[in-house]
Amino acid sequence: MLTNTIDPILLSAGPITVRWYGLFLALGVLSSILVYQKLFKKEGYKVELVYDLSIWMVIGGLIGARLGHVFFYNWAYFSQNIVEIIFINHGGLSSHGMTIGLLVTLFLYKKIKKIDLKKYIDILVIPIPLLAAFIRLGNFFNSEIIGKPTNLPWGVWFQRVDAEILLRHPSQIYESLIALTVCYLLFTVYKKYKAKLPQLFIFNLFLLTYFSTRFLVEFLKERQGIDDLWILSMGQLLSIPFGIWSVWWFIAKYTRKTTGNN
Repeated sequence: MLTNTIDPILLSAGPITVRWYGLFLALGVLSSILVYQKLFKKEGYKVELVYDLSIWMVIGGLIGARLGHVFFYNWAYFSQNIVEIIFINHGGLSSHGMTIGLLVTLFLYKKIKKIDLKKYIDILVIPIPLLAAFIRLGNFFNSEIIGKPTNLPWGVWFQRVDAEILLRHPSQIYESLIALTVCYLLFTVYKKYKAKLPQLFIFNLFLLTYFSTRFLVEFLKERQGIDDLWILSMGQLLSIPFGIWSVWWFIAKYTRKTTGNN
């Protein structure tokens, strides 16, 4: 039996508190920036753009992730505790909100900086699932977003959640491994086939693979309050639009291509 007794606080010294979640989030951001540097150099793009874009994306992504959690998952609480919205260190980020935040940020960046970002989008999306993988590890260390009970040998007893022994799916680890797999897939497709693929192919491949697998993993996760209102969980409902968009894009793109060839 695997037991999770991890204290979410890594270290505390006076007013300074460092949490595992914050550490993993920082590692995810740093890793993503390093990947951007490598990819921009490979494509011959200005590496300086990486740092400027990264600052925008970190801020926009965090704002989107936090607001996504606030409005999609726990508005009943935050509407009565408005100040808590700014305390990201208390936990509570939404991957769907982060995606929306990043898309809005890139749109604003394009308008303000007058830079056509279309040619960068396929590169910018590659390390996003890597960041998601680190965030899910942070969730595991926080004993949050836990899975449903299971009898499988790798079930985990989250002692901070369940006083009595109860094995649950380590859904955070599932999602982290899936996110790493998606990241590897995107990088492999980019490395081997980028020259033959249309723009936005990798971007839409990310939307399709990440959010379709997210939809499936939700069946193994414990419901989160507001989820009880619907048959599908909030995570599944929010994943559907991304999946529909990506499927539509692939169908439209390759239908037009086939028709044009005829």
